[in-house]
Formats: sequence, structure tokens, C-alpha cells
Amino acid sequence: MHYQRHSSQFKEAILNKLSQSGLSVRKFAEQESINLSTLYSWKKQFKVSGFNVSKVSSSDKWSSEEKFAAVLETSALSEIELSEYCITKGLYPEQIKA
Repeated sequence: MHYQRHSSQFKEAILNKLSQSGLSVRKFAEQESINLSTLYSWKKQFKVSGFNVSKVSSSDKWSSEEKFAAVLETSALSEIELSEYCITKGLYPEQIKA
């Protein structure tokens, strides 16, 4: 069996996607073709380091002012910087651009 190592950024992005999906961990793991035990391990790893998947904010719950502030904050960022910003905020670049 071949094991694949994933970066912390990849794991965090997957956990953000999980938290915004509304799916159970099992359904999400099936949908993303990620081993269920691996996904639970990532959740535990990030919870220990202070990242709580259930507390990731969704742009759907932001006020108009918060959305506008995010657009202003990111307007001058490169694609890479925007991706990093989104990872830290639990968002997708498409949510900022919309």
C-alpha cells in the first residue's frame, strides 16, 4: 500500500471544506476519496493545535460590512496570497470574488 503525505495547508483546506460542506465526516470522506481514519486523525491533529473545524466561519453568515472588509483586504493580493488568506479564514477564493 502506498501512503501519501499531505502538507498542513492541504489538510487545513480539506478540514475547512468539510466544515462548510454540511456533510457527515463519513459522507465527506467518501466524496473526497479520503480514508475515514485519516480524516479523523487530521481533525484531532488540528484540534490539538488550536484549530477548531466547527468554528470556521462561512461567508454566508457574514454581515455586509464583514464581506466588504474582506474584499478590501484582499483586493491587492496575488492569487497565492489570496489562497493563503482564504485558508486562514476558512474560505474559498470564489467566496471573496463573488
